[in-house]
Amino acid sequence: MLRRLALAFCLVLTVPVTAVLAAGAQHKLAIHVDQNDPAVMNMALNNAQNVQAYYNAKGESVEIEIVAYGPGLVMLREDKSPVRDRIAAMSLEIPSLAFSACGNTHSAMSKAEGKEVPLMSEATLVPSGVVRLMELQEEGFSYVRP
Repeated sequence: MLRRLALAFCLVLTVPVTAVLAAGAQHKLAIHVDQNDPAVMNMALNNAQNVQAYYNAKGESVEIEIVAYGPGLVMLREDKSPVRDRIAAMSLEIPSLAFSACGNTHSAMSKAEGKEVPLMSEATLVPSGVVRLMELQEEGFSYVRP
């Protein structure tokens, strides 16, 4: 009798896990940009497009967040981004793609320039880029630095 109860208990625990695996796993990717280099910015965007296309072809979903801080914040500046048009297009094509701008860097740049640094409408200001990357990893995001 004890064996039957143990077997029934094991089945109850494995059914939800099996059902989740059969339904397709949710994938999550954090991409880090900390360089004011158009090649690095384009590589990050290429990574996002390729990952999204890969999982889309498999019928699986993926959530992608690009986090920019330090010199990499130029990627998300409305006035200076060398990839502004590409970000605008990708945001429309990939609804699960998010862009986070470091608040610490934004404040420092604004202070140095004596005016508020304009960010692209696609960017969300977060308090700290490094902290955001930590939080994403703690939430199960895989981490890539192009």
